[in-house]
Amino acid sequence: MSSVVTRPALAALFAAATIAAVVPANAQQPYPSQPVKLVVAFAPGGPADLIARILGQKLNEHWKQPVVIENRGGAGGNIAAGVVAKMEPNGYNVLVTTSAFAVNPSLSSKAGYNPADFNTAIVAATTPNLIVGAPGLKAKTLRDVIEASKTENFTYGTAGVGTTPHLSAEKIFRLNAKVTIVHAPFTGAGPALNSVMGGHTALASVALPAAMELVKGGQVKALAVTSRDRMMSLPGVPTARELGLSDDEDATWVAFLVPAATPPAIVEKLNDDINMALADAGVREQFERIGFSAIGGTSAESQTYVRSEISKWGEIIRKLDLKQE
Repeated sequence: MSSVVTRPALAALFAAATIAAVVPANAQQPYPSQPVKLVVAFAPGGPADLIARILGQKLNEHWKQPVVIENRGGAGGNIAAGVVAKMEPNGYNVLVTTSAFAVNPSLSSKAGYNPADFNTAIVAATTPNLIVGAPGLKAKTLRDVIEASKTENFTYGTAGVGTTPHLSAEKIFRLNAKVTIVHAPFTGAGPALNSVMGGHTALASVALPAAMELVKGGQVKALAVTSRDRMMSLPGVPTARELGLSDDEDATWVAFLVPAATPPAIVEKLNDDINMALADAGVREQFERIGFSAIGGTSAESQTYVRSEISKWGEIIRKLDLKQE
């Protein structure tokens, strides 16, 4: 049998080799090509959970891929952050957390993660914090609560140690009013509010969206909001500033973060698609209805903002001399 390879045969071999080289590269499907898990750092009902569900539904429609919400509450958001930091950096496990992410590394040497473990895909939304009281609370204003706390014992709940509602309350009570009101951390805003509604704790400091419908329904009593001006959604609720209990404003924000080694193209894809969702009129209407404002912007802008928040809250923690081990 002849061992000579004809010119047509050589051409066929070359074509086959070319196809073999190209197919593996082309076989890599665009992101996302499988379900994306949003790991929410707090219990259902809180700010991170609300934003994750609103945007998750929109991303589901856009991607034609399931968006799975997994709540991993506990330790003020540290549990979820620690878990996602160790996950494969492929864009299919996304941390959805609040400004607690910027607080916890300064608050504890055992936060379980370093902010450098993550890249911020986007800061999606922001909202002020709100201090509420139980329906049967005799005090009508936060000023009344502070006066009463000089002779009575009060406890306030939050979504966890190091959340900005916790720090807002500590600034107001300890630094500004010079009173002691005991902090009771819960796994999320929902459980903290349930405790207030049940009369187990007198007060709660939470992000506004978690409590707004309860305030409107008379299930909890709104005492003060930490925005610079009164909120249009709750015009009858005074600001801590106008009560003389604060000289600035505090907010809770919600961000989508991924492990630091996630390919930049995936980070940008997440950023682009979430920005697309934030531009949707229906999404903005849902945000406004629950007391959020959309933020958005580039991933670089989001990363810069989160770093500035880490610095800001770190300084406040030093002033409060707070530590959690």
